[in-house]
Amino acid sequence: MPSNLTRRHFLLSSAAAGAGLALAGMPVARAANRNSKVRVLSIGVVGTIGEDDRREVAGHPMAEIAGLCDVDDAALAQASAEHPQAFTCKDWREAFARYGDRFDAVIVAVPDHSHAPIMLTALAHDKHVYGQKPLVHQLEEIVMIERAMKAKPHLVTQVGNQRMVYPGRRAAVEILRSGILGPAVAGYAWTSSPGGNYYFNEGNVLSAPGTPPPGVDFDLWLGPAEDRPYQEFLVPRQWRSWWEFGTGGLGDWGVHLLDVILYGFDELGSPISVKTHAPQPADTFHTFPCQSTVTYAVDSPRFASRRFPIYYNDRAQGPSRAALGLEGDTWADGNMTVVSCEGGVLTLTPGGALEIWRDGKMTPGLEMPGLPDFPVLNHWHAWIDNIVGTKTELRTPFTQGTRITEPTLLAVKASRYPGVELHWNKASLSFTNHAEATATIVKRSYREGFAPPAVG
Repeated sequence: MPSNLTRRHFLLSSAAAGAGLALAGMPVARAANRNSKVRVLSIGVVGTIGEDDRREVAGHPMAEIAGLCDVDDAALAQASAEHPQAFTCKDWREAFARYGDRFDAVIVAVPDHSHAPIMLTALAHDKHVYGQKPLVHQLEEIVMIERAMKAKPHLVTQVGNQRMVYPGRRAAVEILRSGILGPAVAGYAWTSSPGGNYYFNEGNVLSAPGTPPPGVDFDLWLGPAEDRPYQEFLVPRQWRSWWEFGTGGLGDWGVHLLDVILYGFDELGSPISVKTHAPQPADTFHTFPCQSTVTYAVDSPRFASRRFPIYYNDRAQGPSRAALGLEGDTWADGNMTVVSCEGGVLTLTPGGALEIWRDGKMTPGLEMPGLPDFPVLNHWHAWIDNIVGTKTELRTPFTQGTRITEPTLLAVKASRYPGVELHWNKASLSFTNHAEATATIVKRSYREGFAPPAVG
Protein backbone atom coordinates (compact mmCIF):
# COMPACT_ATOMS: atom_id res chain seq x y z
CA MET A 1 0.00 0.00 0.00
CA PRO A 2 1.43 3.40 -0.90
CA SER A 3 1.94 6.00 1.81
CA ASN A 4 -1.05 8.23 2.62
CA LEU A 5 0.57 11.13 0.79
CA THR A 6 1.29 9.10 -2.32
CA ARG A 7 -2.13 7.48 -2.28
CA ARG A 8 -3.93 10.80 -1.87
CA HIS A 9 -1.92 12.37 -4.70
CA PHE A 10 -2.64 9.38 -6.93
CA LEU A 11 -6.38 9.32 -6.23
CA LEU A 12 -7.05 13.03 -6.41
CA SER A 13 -5.18 13.31 -9.68
CA SER A 14 -7.00 10.37 -11.28
CA ALA A 15 -10.25 10.61 -13.21
CA ALA A 16 -11.91 8.37 -10.62
CA ALA A 17 -11.74 10.67 -7.61
CA GLY A 18 -14.15 13.26 -6.31
CA ALA A 19 -16.99 15.21 -7.84
CA GLY A 20 -15.12 15.78 -11.07
CA LEU A 21 -15.36 12.13 -12.07
CA ALA A 22 -15.88 12.12 -15.85
CA LEU A 23 -17.89 9.51 -17.69
CA ALA A 24 -15.97 9.81 -20.95
CA GLY A 25 -13.17 7.29 -21.20
CA MET A 26 -14.24 5.50 -18.03
CA PRO A 27 -13.28 1.80 -17.89
CA VAL A 28 -16.27 -0.45 -18.49
CA ALA A 29 -16.42 -3.85 -16.82
CA ARG A 30 -16.58 -6.85 -19.12
CA ALA A 31 -20.14 -8.02 -19.62
CA ALA A 32 -21.07 -10.97 -17.46
CA ASN A 33 -22.94 -13.75 -19.25
CA ARG A 34 -24.13 -17.26 -18.66
CA ASN A 35 -20.65 -18.66 -19.25
CA SER A 36 -18.55 -16.31 -17.14
CA LYS A 37 -18.51 -15.63 -13.43
CA VAL A 38 -19.46 -12.24 -12.05
CA ARG A 39 -16.39 -10.74 -10.38
CA VAL A 40 -17.50 -8.89 -7.26
CA LEU A 41 -15.77 -6.20 -5.20
CA SER A 42 -16.91 -6.26 -1.56
CA ILE A 43 -16.66 -2.86 0.17
CA GLY A 44 -17.25 -3.17 3.91
CA VAL A 45 -16.28 -6.81 4.26
CA VAL A 46 -17.36 -7.55 7.85
CA GLY A 47 -19.02 -4.76 9.86
CA THR A 48 -22.70 -5.23 10.74
CA ILE A 49 -23.96 -6.91 7.54
CA GLY A 50 -21.06 -6.86 5.09
CA GLU A 51 -19.87 -10.32 6.08
CA ASP A 52 -23.29 -11.85 5.39
CA ASP A 53 -23.62 -10.01 2.08
CA ARG A 54 -20.19 -11.13 0.94
CA ARG A 55 -20.66 -14.77 1.90
CA GLU A 56 -24.16 -15.04 0.46
CA VAL A 57 -23.07 -13.58 -2.88
CA ALA A 58 -19.95 -15.76 -2.91
CA GLY A 59 -22.20 -18.80 -2.50
CA HIS A 60 -23.67 -18.30 -5.96
CA PRO A 61 -21.98 -20.66 -8.43
CA MET A 62 -21.65 -17.84 -10.97
CA ALA A 63 -20.03 -15.31 -8.62
CA GLU A 64 -16.58 -14.86 -7.17
CA ILE A 65 -15.22 -12.30 -4.74
CA ALA A 66 -12.51 -10.61 -6.77
CA GLY A 67 -11.72 -7.70 -4.44
CA LEU A 68 -11.96 -6.71 -0.80
CA CYS A 69 -12.00 -3.15 0.52
CA ASP A 70 -12.30 -2.05 4.14
CA VAL A 71 -10.86 0.67 6.35
CA ASP A 72 -10.22 -1.94 9.07
CA ASP A 73 -7.07 -4.08 8.79
CA ALA A 74 -8.58 -6.84 10.95
CA ALA A 75 -11.69 -7.05 8.79
CA LEU A 76 -9.58 -7.20 5.63
CA ALA A 77 -7.42 -9.97 7.09
CA GLN A 78 -10.48 -12.00 8.09
CA ALA A 79 -12.11 -11.71 4.68
CA SER A 80 -8.84 -12.23 2.81
CA ALA A 81 -8.40 -15.58 4.53
CA GLU A 82 -11.69 -16.65 2.95
CA HIS A 83 -10.85 -15.18 -0.48
CA PRO A 84 -7.06 -15.43 -0.83
CA GLN A 85 -7.10 -14.63 -4.56
CA ALA A 86 -8.93 -11.31 -4.11
CA PHE A 87 -7.06 -8.01 -4.27
CA THR A 88 -7.26 -5.87 -1.12
CA CYS A 89 -7.24 -2.16 -0.38
CA LYS A 90 -8.44 0.21 2.35
CA ASP A 91 -9.62 3.09 0.16
CA TRP A 92 -12.61 2.44 -2.12
CA ARG A 93 -11.42 5.17 -4.49
CA GLU A 94 -8.24 3.22 -5.06
CA ALA A 95 -10.28 0.12 -5.86
CA PHE A 96 -11.96 1.90 -8.78
CA ALA A 97 -8.90 3.80 -9.95
CA ARG A 98 -6.41 0.93 -9.80
CA TYR A 99 -8.41 -2.29 -10.04
CA GLY A 100 -11.47 -1.22 -12.03
CA ASP A 101 -10.87 -3.78 -14.78
CA ARG A 102 -10.84 -6.65 -12.27
CA PHE A 103 -14.45 -6.57 -11.12
CA ASP A 104 -17.93 -6.32 -12.65
CA ALA A 105 -20.13 -5.69 -9.61
CA VAL A 106 -19.89 -4.09 -6.19
CA ILE A 107 -21.33 -4.77 -2.74
CA VAL A 108 -21.60 -1.57 -0.69
CA ALA A 109 -22.00 -2.42 3.01
CA VAL A 110 -20.61 0.66 4.76
CA PRO A 111 -22.07 3.32 7.09
CA ASP A 112 -24.99 5.26 5.63
CA HIS A 113 -23.13 8.52 5.00
CA SER A 114 -20.79 6.89 2.46
CA HIS A 115 -23.43 5.00 0.48
CA ALA A 116 -24.10 7.54 -2.27
CA PRO A 117 -20.48 8.45 -3.06
CA ILE A 118 -19.52 4.79 -3.46
CA MET A 119 -22.68 3.60 -5.23
CA LEU A 120 -22.67 6.45 -7.71
CA THR A 121 -18.99 5.92 -8.43
CA ALA A 122 -19.76 2.26 -9.10
CA LEU A 123 -22.63 3.12 -11.43
CA ALA A 124 -20.46 5.66 -13.24
CA HIS A 125 -17.93 2.87 -13.81
CA ASP A 126 -20.67 0.64 -15.27
CA LYS A 127 -20.67 -1.74 -12.30
CA HIS A 128 -23.71 -3.59 -11.06
CA VAL A 129 -24.43 -2.62 -7.45
CA TYR A 130 -25.79 -4.30 -4.35
CA GLY A 131 -26.27 -1.51 -1.80
CA GLN A 132 -27.20 -1.77 1.84
CA LYS A 133 -30.12 0.13 3.33
CA PRO A 134 -31.10 2.85 3.70
CA LEU A 135 -30.13 3.36 0.11
CA VAL A 136 -28.71 6.85 0.74
CA HIS A 137 -28.22 9.30 3.60
CA GLN A 138 -29.47 12.57 2.09
CA LEU A 139 -32.69 13.52 0.30
CA GLU A 140 -30.74 15.03 -2.58
CA GLU A 141 -28.95 11.71 -3.06
CA ILE A 142 -32.27 10.03 -3.89
CA VAL A 143 -32.47 12.20 -7.00
CA MET A 144 -28.83 11.49 -7.80
CA ILE A 145 -29.53 7.75 -7.77
CA GLU A 146 -32.69 8.14 -9.87
CA ARG A 147 -30.80 10.13 -12.46
CA ALA A 148 -28.05 7.51 -12.54
CA MET A 149 -30.53 4.67 -13.02
CA LYS A 150 -32.08 6.44 -16.01
CA ALA A 151 -28.62 6.78 -17.51
CA LYS A 152 -27.63 3.18 -16.72
CA PRO A 153 -30.73 1.02 -17.24
CA HIS A 154 -28.61 -1.99 -18.21
CA LEU A 155 -27.08 -2.26 -14.74
CA VAL A 156 -28.59 -4.62 -12.17
CA THR A 157 -29.08 -3.10 -8.74
CA GLN A 158 -30.41 -4.46 -5.48
CA VAL A 159 -31.07 -2.89 -2.05
CA GLY A 160 -30.38 -4.96 1.06
CA ASN A 161 -34.05 -5.86 1.54
CA GLN A 162 -33.61 -9.56 2.24
CA ARG A 163 -36.93 -9.93 4.07
CA MET A 164 -38.87 -9.53 0.81
CA VAL A 165 -38.15 -13.19 0.01
CA TYR A 166 -40.69 -14.35 2.60
CA PRO A 167 -43.91 -15.60 0.97
CA GLY A 168 -46.03 -13.63 3.45
CA ARG A 169 -44.45 -10.36 2.42
CA ARG A 170 -44.79 -11.09 -1.29
CA ALA A 171 -48.40 -12.16 -0.68
CA ALA A 172 -49.09 -8.87 1.12
CA VAL A 173 -48.07 -6.98 -2.01
CA GLU A 174 -50.40 -9.10 -4.16
CA ILE A 175 -53.31 -8.59 -1.78
CA LEU A 176 -52.86 -4.82 -1.73
CA ARG A 177 -52.55 -4.73 -5.50
CA SER A 178 -55.72 -6.78 -5.91
CA GLY A 179 -57.87 -4.21 -4.11
CA ILE A 180 -59.79 -6.99 -2.35
CA LEU A 181 -59.75 -5.00 0.91
CA GLY A 182 -61.32 -1.96 -0.70
CA PRO A 183 -59.98 1.60 -0.88
CA ALA A 184 -56.92 2.19 1.32
CA VAL A 185 -57.34 4.57 4.25
CA ALA A 186 -53.88 4.71 5.89
CA GLY A 187 -50.59 2.90 6.30
CA TYR A 188 -48.87 2.26 9.61
CA ALA A 189 -45.34 1.07 10.26
CA TRP A 190 -43.23 1.01 13.39
CA THR A 191 -39.94 -0.34 14.65
CA SER A 192 -38.82 -1.15 18.17
CA SER A 193 -35.44 0.46 17.44
CA PRO A 194 -33.52 2.06 18.94
CA GLY A 195 -33.89 0.04 22.09
CA GLY A 196 -31.81 -2.68 23.73
CA ASN A 197 -29.74 -2.93 20.59
CA TYR A 198 -25.96 -2.69 20.43
CA TYR A 199 -26.23 -1.03 17.03
CA PHE A 200 -27.25 2.19 18.78
CA ASN A 201 -25.80 4.60 21.33
CA GLU A 202 -29.14 4.47 23.10
CA GLY A 203 -28.27 7.04 25.74
CA ASN A 204 -26.91 9.44 23.10
CA VAL A 205 -23.78 9.81 25.22
CA LEU A 206 -21.01 11.91 23.70
CA SER A 207 -17.75 10.64 25.16
CA ALA A 208 -14.47 12.50 25.25
CA PRO A 209 -12.44 12.33 22.03
CA GLY A 210 -10.47 9.11 21.87
CA THR A 211 -8.39 6.88 19.65
CA PRO A 212 -9.90 4.74 16.88
CA PRO A 213 -9.61 0.96 17.22
CA PRO A 214 -6.18 -0.35 16.14
CA GLY A 215 -5.88 -0.80 12.40
CA VAL A 216 -8.86 1.43 11.52
CA ASP A 217 -8.14 4.32 9.14
CA PHE A 218 -10.58 6.80 10.66
CA ASP A 219 -9.90 9.44 8.01
CA LEU A 220 -11.10 7.03 5.31
CA TRP A 221 -14.01 5.95 7.52
CA LEU A 222 -15.15 9.58 7.72
CA GLY A 223 -15.12 9.73 3.93
CA PRO A 224 -17.44 12.56 2.80
CA ALA A 225 -18.07 13.81 6.35
CA GLU A 226 -16.20 16.70 7.89
CA ASP A 227 -13.03 15.92 9.82
CA ARG A 228 -13.74 15.33 13.52
CA PRO A 229 -12.20 13.50 16.47
CA TYR A 230 -13.05 9.86 17.08
CA GLN A 231 -15.71 9.09 19.69
CA GLU A 232 -15.95 5.88 21.69
CA PHE A 233 -18.07 3.11 20.11
CA LEU A 234 -18.61 5.07 16.88
CA VAL A 235 -16.81 2.28 15.00
CA PRO A 236 -17.78 -0.40 14.13
CA ARG A 237 -21.51 -0.23 14.96
CA GLN A 238 -22.98 2.69 16.87
CA TRP A 239 -22.55 5.24 14.07
CA ARG A 240 -26.27 4.67 13.41
CA SER A 241 -27.09 7.00 16.31
CA TRP A 242 -25.04 9.94 14.96
CA TRP A 243 -26.88 12.45 12.77
CA GLU A 244 -23.82 12.90 10.56
CA PHE A 245 -23.31 9.20 9.83
CA GLY A 246 -26.50 7.19 10.36
CA THR A 247 -30.26 7.51 10.15
CA GLY A 248 -31.38 6.24 13.56
CA GLY A 249 -33.97 3.53 14.10
CA LEU A 250 -36.36 4.93 11.49
CA GLY A 251 -33.69 4.90 8.79
CA ASP A 252 -32.41 1.48 9.74
CA TRP A 253 -35.82 -0.18 9.38
CA GLY A 254 -37.60 1.86 6.70
CA VAL A 255 -36.88 -0.49 3.81
CA HIS A 256 -38.14 -3.50 5.82
CA LEU A 257 -41.41 -1.85 6.87
CA LEU A 258 -42.48 0.63 4.20
CA ASP A 259 -41.57 -1.58 1.24
CA VAL A 260 -44.82 -3.53 1.08
CA ILE A 261 -46.91 -0.35 1.15
CA LEU A 262 -44.94 1.22 -1.72
CA TYR A 263 -44.93 -2.03 -3.72
CA GLY A 264 -48.67 -2.42 -3.13
CA PHE A 265 -49.58 1.04 -4.44
CA ASP A 266 -47.82 2.30 -7.55
CA GLU A 267 -49.86 5.51 -7.26
CA LEU A 268 -47.73 6.64 -4.32
CA GLY A 269 -45.23 8.94 -6.01
CA SER A 270 -43.39 11.55 -3.97
CA PRO A 271 -44.80 12.62 -0.58
CA ILE A 272 -46.18 16.14 -0.26
CA SER A 273 -45.51 16.63 3.45
CA VAL A 274 -43.94 15.22 6.59
CA LYS A 275 -44.41 15.97 10.27
CA THR A 276 -42.37 14.24 12.96
CA HIS A 277 -43.07 14.59 16.66
CA ALA A 278 -40.04 14.09 18.91
CA PRO A 279 -39.05 15.15 22.45
CA GLN A 280 -36.30 17.46 21.20
CA PRO A 281 -34.72 18.42 17.87
CA ALA A 282 -32.20 15.97 16.50
CA ASP A 283 -28.70 17.43 16.68
CA THR A 284 -25.49 15.49 17.23
CA PHE A 285 -27.58 12.36 17.68
CA HIS A 286 -30.87 11.18 16.25
CA THR A 287 -33.67 11.89 18.68
CA PHE A 288 -36.30 9.41 19.85
CA PRO A 289 -39.06 8.43 20.38
CA CYS A 290 -40.39 9.72 17.05
CA GLN A 291 -43.90 9.69 15.59
CA SER A 292 -43.94 10.68 11.94
CA THR A 293 -46.72 11.30 9.44
CA VAL A 294 -45.74 11.19 5.77
CA THR A 295 -48.58 12.29 3.46
CA TYR A 296 -49.13 11.48 -0.21
CA ALA A 297 -51.51 13.17 -2.65
CA VAL A 298 -53.47 10.54 -4.60
CA ASP A 299 -56.19 10.56 -7.23
CA SER A 300 -57.36 6.98 -7.59
CA PRO A 301 -60.38 4.88 -6.62
CA ARG A 302 -57.95 2.59 -4.82
CA PHE A 303 -57.79 5.17 -2.02
CA ALA A 304 -60.51 6.34 0.34
CA SER A 305 -59.62 10.03 -0.06
CA ARG A 306 -57.31 12.39 -1.94
CA ARG A 307 -54.71 12.11 0.81
CA PHE A 308 -53.00 8.92 1.97
CA PRO A 309 -51.01 9.12 5.22
CA ILE A 310 -48.31 6.72 6.37
CA TYR A 311 -47.68 6.85 10.11
CA TYR A 312 -44.11 5.74 10.78
CA ASN A 313 -42.84 5.50 14.37
CA ASP A 314 -39.94 4.13 16.38
CA ARG A 315 -39.77 2.59 19.86
CA ALA A 316 -42.63 0.17 19.05
CA GLN A 317 -45.26 2.91 18.97
CA GLY A 318 -48.07 1.12 17.18
CA PRO A 319 -51.71 2.22 16.76
CA SER A 320 -54.64 0.99 18.82
CA ARG A 321 -55.85 -2.41 17.66
CA ALA A 322 -59.35 -1.64 18.86
CA ALA A 323 -59.46 1.54 16.78
CA LEU A 324 -58.63 -0.54 13.71
CA GLY A 325 -61.28 -3.14 14.54
CA LEU A 326 -58.84 -5.85 15.57
CA GLU A 327 -59.20 -8.22 18.50
CA GLY A 328 -56.51 -8.44 21.18
CA ASP A 329 -54.33 -5.74 22.65
CA THR A 330 -50.80 -6.69 21.56
CA TRP A 331 -49.07 -6.82 18.21
CA ALA A 332 -47.24 -9.88 16.95
CA ASP A 333 -43.87 -8.13 16.73
CA GLY A 334 -42.11 -4.94 17.80
CA ASN A 335 -41.65 -4.18 14.11
CA MET A 336 -44.86 -4.13 12.05
CA THR A 337 -46.51 -2.98 8.84
CA VAL A 338 -50.28 -2.40 8.81
CA VAL A 339 -52.55 -1.13 6.04
CA SER A 340 -56.09 -0.06 6.91
CA CYS A 341 -58.65 -0.23 4.12
CA GLU A 342 -62.40 0.34 4.01
CA GLY A 343 -63.00 -3.40 3.68
CA GLY A 344 -60.38 -4.76 6.05
CA VAL A 345 -56.96 -4.49 7.63
CA LEU A 346 -53.67 -6.15 6.61
CA THR A 347 -51.05 -6.79 9.32
CA LEU A 348 -47.54 -8.05 8.61
CA THR A 349 -44.38 -8.87 10.56
CA PRO A 350 -40.86 -8.54 9.12
CA GLY A 351 -40.68 -12.34 8.99
CA GLY A 352 -43.77 -12.57 6.81
CA ALA A 353 -46.49 -13.49 9.32
CA LEU A 354 -49.49 -12.07 7.45
CA GLU A 355 -53.04 -11.61 8.75
CA ILE A 356 -56.12 -10.24 7.01
CA TRP A 357 -58.88 -8.91 9.27
CA ARG A 358 -62.42 -8.38 7.98
CA ASP A 359 -65.51 -7.82 10.13
CA GLY A 360 -63.56 -8.77 13.25
CA LYS A 361 -62.44 -12.11 11.82
CA MET A 362 -58.88 -13.06 10.91
CA THR A 363 -57.72 -15.05 7.91
CA PRO A 364 -54.07 -16.11 7.58
CA GLY A 365 -52.83 -14.09 4.64
CA LEU A 366 -51.40 -17.01 2.72
CA GLU A 367 -54.85 -18.65 2.77
CA MET A 368 -56.40 -15.80 0.80
CA PRO A 369 -57.87 -17.09 -2.50
CA GLY A 370 -56.30 -16.25 -5.82
CA LEU A 371 -52.69 -15.85 -4.66
CA PRO A 372 -49.94 -17.04 -7.01
CA ASP A 373 -47.28 -19.51 -5.97
CA PHE A 374 -44.26 -18.05 -4.21
CA PRO A 375 -41.23 -20.16 -5.14
CA VAL A 376 -38.20 -20.16 -2.89
CA LEU A 377 -36.12 -17.05 -3.59
CA ASN A 378 -32.57 -16.25 -2.51
CA HIS A 379 -32.30 -12.48 -2.17
CA TRP A 380 -28.55 -12.23 -2.83
CA HIS A 381 -28.50 -14.85 -5.58
CA ALA A 382 -31.32 -13.07 -7.42
CA TRP A 383 -28.95 -10.15 -7.95
CA ILE A 384 -26.32 -12.39 -9.54
CA ASP A 385 -28.96 -14.31 -11.51
CA ASN A 386 -30.15 -11.13 -13.16
CA ILE A 387 -26.62 -9.99 -13.92
CA VAL A 388 -25.91 -13.20 -15.84
CA GLY A 389 -29.26 -13.03 -17.65
CA THR A 390 -31.47 -15.29 -15.54
CA LYS A 391 -34.62 -13.26 -14.82
CA THR A 392 -35.17 -14.21 -11.19
CA GLU A 393 -37.64 -12.10 -9.18
CA LEU A 394 -35.61 -9.11 -7.96
CA ARG A 395 -36.64 -7.32 -4.76
CA THR A 396 -35.59 -4.47 -4.39
CA PRO A 397 -33.83 -2.75 -7.35
CA PHE A 398 -32.73 0.86 -6.87
CA THR A 399 -35.69 2.09 -8.93
CA GLN A 400 -37.95 0.82 -6.14
CA GLY A 401 -35.42 1.50 -3.41
CA THR A 402 -35.59 5.24 -4.02
CA ARG A 403 -39.38 5.20 -3.57
CA ILE A 404 -39.01 3.44 -0.22
CA THR A 405 -36.07 5.57 0.89
CA GLU A 406 -37.81 8.89 0.29
CA PRO A 407 -40.52 8.61 3.00
CA THR A 408 -37.97 6.97 5.28
CA LEU A 409 -35.55 9.88 5.04
CA LEU A 410 -38.31 12.48 5.25
CA ALA A 411 -39.42 11.00 8.58
CA VAL A 412 -35.82 10.93 9.82
CA LYS A 413 -34.81 14.42 8.69
CA ALA A 414 -38.01 16.09 9.95
CA SER A 415 -36.99 15.12 13.50
CA ARG A 416 -34.67 18.13 13.41
CA TYR A 417 -37.84 20.27 13.37
CA PRO A 418 -40.18 18.32 15.67
CA GLY A 419 -43.87 19.10 15.43
CA VAL A 420 -43.46 21.21 12.28
CA GLU A 421 -45.38 20.32 9.12
CA LEU A 422 -42.85 20.47 6.28
CA HIS A 423 -44.25 20.74 2.75
CA TRP A 424 -42.01 18.72 0.45
CA ASN A 425 -41.36 19.37 -3.23
CA LYS A 426 -39.02 16.79 -4.65
CA ALA A 427 -38.73 18.50 -8.04
CA SER A 428 -37.11 21.54 -6.44
CA LEU A 429 -35.54 19.59 -3.54
CA SER A 430 -37.11 22.01 -1.11
CA PHE A 431 -39.56 22.39 1.74
CA THR A 432 -41.69 25.10 0.24
CA ASN A 433 -42.84 26.50 3.59
CA HIS A 434 -39.53 26.27 5.45
CA ALA A 435 -36.36 27.79 4.01
CA GLU A 436 -34.26 26.79 7.01
CA ALA A 437 -35.21 23.13 6.66
CA THR A 438 -34.38 23.28 2.95
CA ALA A 439 -30.97 24.70 3.79
CA THR A 440 -30.17 22.19 6.54
CA ILE A 441 -31.72 18.75 5.96
CA VAL A 442 -31.89 18.19 2.20
CA LYS A 443 -28.24 17.90 1.22
CA ARG A 444 -24.74 17.92 2.63
CA SER A 445 -21.34 19.35 1.81
CA TYR A 446 -18.92 16.61 0.80
CA ARG A 447 -15.31 16.59 1.91
CA GLU A 448 -12.90 17.14 -0.97
CA GLY A 449 -12.15 13.91 -2.79
CA PHE A 450 -15.24 12.06 -1.56
CA ALA A 451 -18.12 13.72 -3.40
CA PRO A 452 -20.37 11.48 -5.50
CA PRO A 453 -19.99 11.85 -9.26
CA ALA A 454 -22.80 13.10 -11.47
CA VAL A 455 -24.15 10.16 -13.47
CA GLY A 456 -26.56 10.98 -16.27
